[in-house]
Amino acid sequence: MANITASQVKELREKTGLSMGECKKALVETGGDIEEAVTLLRKKGLNAASKKAGRKTAEGLVGSYIHSNGKLGVLVEVNCETDFVARNEAFQELVKDLAMHIAASEPRFVRKEDVTEELMAKEKEIYMEQIRAQGKPENIVEKIVTGKMSKFYEENCLLEQAFVKNPDISVGQLISSKVAEIGENIQVNRFVRFKIGE
Repeated sequence: MANITASQVKELREKTGLSMGECKKALVETGGDIEEAVTLLRKKGLNAASKKAGRKTAEGLVGSYIHSNGKLGVLVEVNCETDFVARNEAFQELVKDLAMHIAASEPRFVRKEDVTEELMAKEKEIYMEQIRAQGKPENIVEKIVTGKMSKFYEENCLLEQAFVKNPDISVGQLISSKVAEIGENIQVNRFVRFKIGE
């Protein structure tokens, strides 16, 4: 049996939002491989955030961030289930972090599903032309385009972006960890980013 450390369990818990016991079991099963443990838990359908995802979020906060030079500002609406959680310090800190992240990383959409069909088709067409121009065989063009579209989502969709304060996790994973910590569904509803001259 692999020697599982407390830091491994903690890291897996942060990534999945599951209990220490579930995380330790998964690490034992995968010989201490954290990425394999994440995959195993996903296959089992164990994810605290996904269990709460369908719950209604009618409360929350509008958070803001104004850059020190006064030329960049962000408003973000983050929803939760109860007013009690909206007043929770961990939730308020998350809202502030999200506003700051949006200021720094310039996402265009909240989630992948928000990207319009027209824009997706346009991006795919551009990538296909670029790859064909490089003389790549047709059978691998589609695979390369799929990879480039994943990169497009990572750059343009808030939930797919690497979190600026901890690039090892995505913003979506950060929110999932807060769902597990707070115990309520949390959703980013919308945001707007203002920059002087844009």
